[in-house]
Amino acid sequence: MSDLVHDFIFASARLSPAAEALVYGNIRVDYATLATNVRQVAESLAALGLSRGERLAVYLEKNIENVAAMFGAAAAGGVFVPVNPLLKPEQVSYILADCNVRILVTSADRLKLLAPALRQCPDLRTVIVAGKAGELPDLGRIGVMAWDTALAAAASGAHRPATVRNIDADMAAILYTSGSTGKPKGVVLSHRNMVAGANSVASYLENTPADRILAVLPLSFDYGLSQLTTAFSVGATAVLINHLFPRDILNAVVAERITGLAAVPPLWIQVAPLPWPADCTLRYLTNSGGAMQRPTLDALRRALPNAKPFLMYGLTEAFRSTFLPPSELERRPDSMGKAIPNAEVMVLRPDGSECDPGEAGELVHRGALVSLGYWNDRAKTAERFKPLQSVQHGLPLTEMAVWSGDTVRKDEEGFLYFISRNDEMIKTSGYRVSPSEVEEVVYARDGVAEAAAIGLKHPALGQAIVVVAHAAEGVALDEAALLAACKPHLPGYMLPAKFIISPASLPRNPNGKIDRKLLSTQLENLFMEAAQ
Repeated sequence: MSDLVHDFIFASARLSPAAEALVYGNIRVDYATLATNVRQVAESLAALGLSRGERLAVYLEKNIENVAAMFGAAAAGGVFVPVNPLLKPEQVSYILADCNVRILVTSADRLKLLAPALRQCPDLRTVIVAGKAGELPDLGRIGVMAWDTALAAAASGAHRPATVRNIDADMAAILYTSGSTGKPKGVVLSHRNMVAGANSVASYLENTPADRILAVLPLSFDYGLSQLTTAFSVGATAVLINHLFPRDILNAVVAERITGLAAVPPLWIQVAPLPWPADCTLRYLTNSGGAMQRPTLDALRRALPNAKPFLMYGLTEAFRSTFLPPSELERRPDSMGKAIPNAEVMVLRPDGSECDPGEAGELVHRGALVSLGYWNDRAKTAERFKPLQSVQHGLPLTEMAVWSGDTVRKDEEGFLYFISRNDEMIKTSGYRVSPSEVEEVVYARDGVAEAAAIGLKHPALGQAIVVVAHAAEGVALDEAALLAACKPHLPGYMLPAKFIISPASLPRNPNGKIDRKLLSTQLENLFMEAAQ
């Protein structure tokens, strides 16, 4: 049994050394080779002075070096920080400085763009350049070396470090997540969090060594990273892809005989209409990062009748939280399910008491997956991570749970239903309106491919509801027709004050979700300027 996240790789290498662990393009790596790579990286990092608990950041597209660097850092006793490759230099340098990164692994092209911003990272000591390094730049106090050079030094054994003995309570990773306000927050995950999460997910997805999981999502996203940890926990194969078009995903599924595919709602909208073959090997689909709208779910079930859809919910602060079994889809397609194995999820009032069935409250998660809090931010940690008095049963030490910031309700059978993010609730005419409820009605109209409901400042209403919609291919949407179609399904205070038809796909945040915050910023003065 693995207690540390990198031990998944070592355990699988002992059991099935020749089994395929990673695929990246034409490169295929078995578990024995991956384990060797991870050990070499760990030795290299220790020789470079990475101490227990110090941070290594990876700013690369998905590839073999990316995976080896992350798990090698963990094996060295360090903490890995996966950085979304879509981020710009200023955003990257903020993350590096915020969590005092000591070593950065990146590519030569990325380093050229990033170099000026590294002056803002006083703790950075070394940059390792993966891939074709070429002529290495002079970064002054920051040492720069090629990936192969770093590994060669470790392989020589000249600076073989002492073995670091970590335990499952130690830090393993820091994942940066964007909040509703301010800079992104670094969520600190322990080995215990990641191991428990992988084991839990693999148990309900019934993963086996025969599975081939396509890693589509960014590894900086907890849901994306989970595809690796889940695969490694059972000795399955993870196939890495940096897709440009939806068709790339279909092609990879077919070529690699993929059995498991995870995506977020905007991506499912794009891949659902593709011409999936009748003999597709997909065994299951998972959705998280937002509710999958019913038309998309129906289209996927028609296109992939042999693939079981698992509707999931998670927050980075607790890695994974709930799932809806496929057997419940017909009865409750709008539900986010119940708690995953080895977790408890409650719906609580502000005073900490439990809500009655049907009553809205905040989702609170307790158990082994609750993270260690926000890096270097005691105030925000105290806001979201609080003791649960109701489950102490006389124990002298308090247990910390995470308050999600999400408003949900549960039915009489304990199934949960998402209502809204607390910080995204629209306050209009004295009412609190869930953007998800409005979007659900809009998505039910023919021809709507994407929709986002946002609240904008309004001189009379406080906030007015605005829906930005993007049409499906070959469809022309009309603002007046959309409003008329929504009127029978929404009370007056929930009706959008305005529809905006976007000719382009709606903007995404780095995790692939529709970026309501950006849309709100772009349109923030829409009604206030008109009132002047």
